[in-house]
Amino acid sequence: MKIAVIGGGPAGLRAAEVAAARGAEVMLFDAKASVGRKFLVAGKGGLNLTHSEAFERFVTRYSGPEQPAEFWSKTLAQFDANALRAWAARLDVGTFQASSGRVYPKALKAAPLLRRWVGRLRELNVAFHMHHKLTALHAGTPLELEFLLESGPAVYQADAVVLALGGASWPRTGSDGSWVDSLRAAGIGVDPLTAANCGWEVAWPQEVLEHAEGVPLKNLIVRANGHEVIGELIVTRYGLEGGPIYQLGTTLRGMPAAEIIIDFKPTFTAEQLERKMESVRRDFLGEAKIRWKLSDAARAIVEHFHGPFATAASLAAAVKFCTIPLLRARPVEEAISSAGGVRWSEIDESLMLRKLPGVFVAGEMINWEAPTGGYLMQGCFATGDLAARSAVAWVSAR
Repeated sequence: MKIAVIGGGPAGLRAAEVAAARGAEVMLFDAKASVGRKFLVAGKGGLNLTHSEAFERFVTRYSGPEQPAEFWSKTLAQFDANALRAWAARLDVGTFQASSGRVYPKALKAAPLLRRWVGRLRELNVAFHMHHKLTALHAGTPLELEFLLESGPAVYQADAVVLALGGASWPRTGSDGSWVDSLRAAGIGVDPLTAANCGWEVAWPQEVLEHAEGVPLKNLIVRANGHEVIGELIVTRYGLEGGPIYQLGTTLRGMPAAEIIIDFKPTFTAEQLERKMESVRRDFLGEAKIRWKLSDAARAIVEHFHGPFATAASLAAAVKFCTIPLLRARPVEEAISSAGGVRWSEIDESLMLRKLPGVFVAGEMINWEAPTGGYLMQGCFATGDLAARSAVAWVSAR
């Protein structure tokens, strides 16, 4: 059987590996000069492969409109965090669990792992076709694929196809979302690709930036529409970045007027903070730096949104419930990942497109999202694994 995999990111590489290991003749296509470019960019932060938390909690990290209830529990059960670490070990790449629960290669680099992975694929006789940009896909037996090369057009045939073309984040790596129009033209429902795991813009005045730009705001509780996340934020010239606001992205996008509420002192109640002021009757912000250890950055933010403060109680309330209106998410090109993509109603439980038999989708092409922390990478590996197994089974059954 001949299987074509389009896209050389984690989902596509995993699909190629699984299909080849099951005896398929695999052709791997990518529009760029080499595979794994987004993988290498992710490696600049240490390459967070997965997370060590309990499976029951792990599967709740994935969300998406109309997402099948049991999809992730079933899919991750076939290729979970332990399986991913075992896979890396077979490539002679050791991994370790950080105190946060995140799992990284011991070298904290992506390049050594990618080299071994590509070597493994070559051992499995996967044929690499670089500088091949997919321009058309025609249904039939066999399926026909049209590509544009530097030298001109080319046509290939395959018994099954796995599409793993990525979302729209980091377009310089090749995942530019250009496939969306092609699938829509084929009658397949695709939701717009939007930024996920991204910063949000805030209309900071210059006086706040003078004290807060580039400063980490640590040990926070950040709330949005009833959801809360513990973590750290960074003030940027355009707004806010950091894990809590990334994790609240889905919630924020669904709010008519996005805003967050920050608790700058979660280990104290407002009443406890007020008591620490004792007999202070003026300059409450100045005293908060000493008595509450409230940073200059936090004081500038609180003063801008809630000041001035006539009492210790009013300042304590603002520190515990500092409401910050958000303007918009940063552009998808800057995002760590993207939301949107092929609608779940367009694919069956095997990840095959209902309107294009023999064509399977994997990775960020599907409308799911997850927070940073290893969940994104794990999701790409697991869906690539499933799509390849499904493609082999579908061809074998025919």
